[in-house]
Amino acid sequence: SKPLSEVLLQLYHAPHAENPERTLNFLKAKGQLDAVEIVEISIMKGEHKSAEYRKLSPFAQVPVLVLDDGTSITESRAICSYFEYMFPTPNLMGEDAKEKGLIEMWDRRVEFMMMAQFAAWFRNAHPMMAPLENPQLPEAAAKAEKSVKKFASRLNDYLADKTWLAADRFTIADITLFLTCGFCGVMKWKPHEDHEHIGRNFAAVAEKLK
Repeated sequence: SKPLSEVLLQLYHAPHAENPERTLNFLKAKGQLDAVEIVEISIMKGEHKSAEYRKLSPFAQVPVLVLDDGTSITESRAICSYFEYMFPTPNLMGEDAKEKGLIEMWDRRVEFMMMAQFAAWFRNAHPMMAPLENPQLPEAAAKAEKSVKKFASRLNDYLADKTWLAADRFTIADITLFLTCGFCGVMKWKPHEDHEHIGRNFAAVAEKLK
């Protein structure tokens, strides 16, 4: 295999979109932003649906990581797994079987119970998303809003006596929660301001990602 210094990586990134930001901030937490060429894509302009982009990402997903041999990896969690292997320090996905299980458990909980539910609320309620989510469904938005706010309340209770979500240290799960909280601001909801313990976690992650 090639030395890491000779591996050319391109990360196609859409600013302000949560999954692309997840991979970018994971790479930032690794201290490896300079190791990857960042190529920005505009979702609002539909650049992710171009024929040229679909050659890299057949399902028009952003982000996509392109390796030096032309291999494309989509799905933000999969890209982060690649970075974890290539840049093992600091460890963000678990040092042993127990840590790996706990970290992925909490990362998935935030991803599916918070990030995905908020995305359904946002896509079905925000005027900006009307061209992309046609038709928007108010009932789906209301159901998702109720679900994500209930999860945030339960998560806040869980964090009452701890700073980090998993393994008693900073991990990918905290990055996913941090970005989800920031994303929630587009609906004028800031769970890290409404909930004290989520707020502590948010501040701690912000310090890590400076």
